[in-house]
Amino acid sequence: MFLPTTIREVRERGWDALDVILFTGDAYVDHPSFGAAVIGRLLEAEGYRVAVVPQPNWQDDLRDFRKLGTPRLFFGVTAGAMDSLVNHYTANLRLRSNDAYTPGGKAGFRPDRAVEVYTRILKRLFPRVPVVIGGIEASLRRLTHYDYWSDALRPPILVTSGADLLIYGMGDGVVERVARAMHNGYNAKLLRNIPQVGFLADSSYVGRLDPARTIRLRSFEECTADPRAMGDNFTVIETQSNLMEPTATLVEPAGDRFMVLTPPLSAAEAGDLDRSFDLPYERAPHPRYAGRGAIPAWEMIKHSVNIHRGCFGGCAFCTISAHQGKFIRSRSEASILREVERITRMPDFRGTLTDVGGPSANMYRMGGRDRERCRLCRRPSCLHPRICPNLDNDHRPLLALYEKIRAVKGVKRAFIGSGIRYDLFDDSPYLETVVRHHTSGRLKVAPEHTEEHVLRLMRKPPFAQFERLNDSFARICRREGLPYQLIPYFISSHPGCTERDMRALADKVLGRLHFDLEQVQDLTPTPMTLSSVMFYTGEDPYTRQRVFVARSQEEKRRQKSYFFRK
Repeated sequence: MFLPTTIREVRERGWDALDVILFTGDAYVDHPSFGAAVIGRLLEAEGYRVAVVPQPNWQDDLRDFRKLGTPRLFFGVTAGAMDSLVNHYTANLRLRSNDAYTPGGKAGFRPDRAVEVYTRILKRLFPRVPVVIGGIEASLRRLTHYDYWSDALRPPILVTSGADLLIYGMGDGVVERVARAMHNGYNAKLLRNIPQVGFLADSSYVGRLDPARTIRLRSFEECTADPRAMGDNFTVIETQSNLMEPTATLVEPAGDRFMVLTPPLSAAEAGDLDRSFDLPYERAPHPRYAGRGAIPAWEMIKHSVNIHRGCFGGCAFCTISAHQGKFIRSRSEASILREVERITRMPDFRGTLTDVGGPSANMYRMGGRDRERCRLCRRPSCLHPRICPNLDNDHRPLLALYEKIRAVKGVKRAFIGSGIRYDLFDDSPYLETVVRHHTSGRLKVAPEHTEEHVLRLMRKPPFAQFERLNDSFARICRREGLPYQLIPYFISSHPGCTERDMRALADKVLGRLHFDLEQVQDLTPTPMTLSSVMFYTGEDPYTRQRVFVARSQEEKRRQKSYFFRK
């Protein structure tokens, strides 16, 4: 059964009340790639009665917020799988005409700043009921952050939303602890001892924290007055987010209160990843959407398999490590193969897995050879400025997994749709295996730029590595008689990138290498990334060296135009 979404569905389960009600900006798809479904199923497995209210109408009489009544424990709020402003606006701040997480791809079914809007409504209607926020929008706005859409710093989202508690990062492993702590009512003492949560506190609470295990950040007001204070905060936040065994509580003053973040779960504490993926999902959109058109995000992933979480690439413009962590959590082969078998039994499956991947397609089961060295490491990336000598980047476990997936009855083709980190393999047979067995005809990689000083700020490898990959890819395709394409991603307007750099990129990629570019984008400075901090401050916060920033929409438009010059 799907988690209930209406009072009729609640009563069909024989329930007279609910423990937790989840509000989400996405349509309800009961699948492990959709956060509300995962959180709902995890709580359900613990015995809680859970319902989902997808895409509530915030512009009418608010009946969607009232219809299921008052939950015994708390309301949960998420904007969905994307930040609502990224979902709504292009990099040049134009309103998008579609929404991949809505039936028919229709726009307009969620508000800007969805977490804040939903939470304020719930606190107005149910002032005594705790609201717990989570998901990508809440997670990446957990502390003072640069907001590209208002071109200003904004305080932690608990300040602007009025929510009671924030779960940052991936919520599995945390949300059950929150539910247990609220079992007999809102218990601030218990909740504040849970890892990976955030809350607002007064000066007396902060004064009792152990100074040896507490890091005090510059205040929201200091960051607003001095951009360099914002940069100083970021270096601390990023470093603490990427530790193997974090122990420090972060405290950031905002007005007369303090935003407090407990340390995130370590990889060992996070538990078995299989559990989240093996829950009894219906693996389909809720029947309420019948006849309303396909949900594009679901159509894209329904025949795909996610094999791990986390990414140790540390790209400056990416939020994965800030949300999922740097250390890879891999699913077991058994769990992955069970999911593949479930997909083969789907009525519309025709033998093709569209993606066997993750945040980066080829980091499965990778990590440090000497874990003690990893415990001491404070680098944000295992690959930049050069690959860590302690990194075990052996692709054999992944190649063995691919072979087992190909052998599953009903699987004719298993493609890699996620981006591949080509700086992780050299003489490995990985590339040849992927080209021969796992390429749909278009292999995606992300060099992002060609110029060394821009790549250095992006934390990407030298362009020469992409050129070697291009040569190897072409050689394999010629030998095997395969008419395949290498599809590179590039970014314009990244801090440090000038029009001269874009002209050089066009000369190399469009001219010398003769690529017709499709996968290109203008940088959107999203919260909690190094790129957004450089965009706001105009300098690298680690070195304090000034960097050029294309700020105006006209400058950004001109840079992007070089992608299409011949």
